[in-house]
Amino acid sequence: MTMPIPEFIVELRRHIGHAPVWLPAVSAVVIRDQQVLLVQRSDNQAWTPVTGIVEPGENPADCAVREVFEEAGIHVVPRRLAWVHVSDPMVHANGDHAQYLDHVFRMDWVEGEPFAADDESLDARWFDLAEMPSMSADMRLRIEYAEAGNLDSPTVFDTSS
Repeated sequence: MTMPIPEFIVELRRHIGHAPVWLPAVSAVVIRDQQVLLVQRSDNQAWTPVTGIVEPGENPADCAVREVFEEAGIHVVPRRLAWVHVSDPMVHANGDHAQYLDHVFRMDWVEGEPFAADDESLDARWFDLAEMPSMSADMRLRIEYAEAGNLDSPTVFDTSS
């Protein structure tokens, strides 16, 4: 199964094909007590925090709120920007090349219980921070930066190349 592609990217791809695209993105790390919200992606079955692409003109924090509701059906509020980093270049299953400027947000749960709210996810649920399922080192790092410190902790700006 492939992931849904935002309409503005579909239109862009009509013009540039599979050429590399630089995109702003978000990772929404939702924390409730000592639990983290994870979704099981439908494209690769991986457990990850909610991720998404920022729409043109959209504030990244608003995007994180929107993506969590669209993918897991819960209401959240952004508490702090935890990490800003550049992803490695990647080639998606459909041949599209992309690289992402990812904004990792610490989000707090407001209400609702998670479920797979759209076709991007197979499942959505809370996991104890100490007992998360297997996931990539990059996704674990997103959770670690979001969970670390307090709400006044500084944002980590990844300057490594």
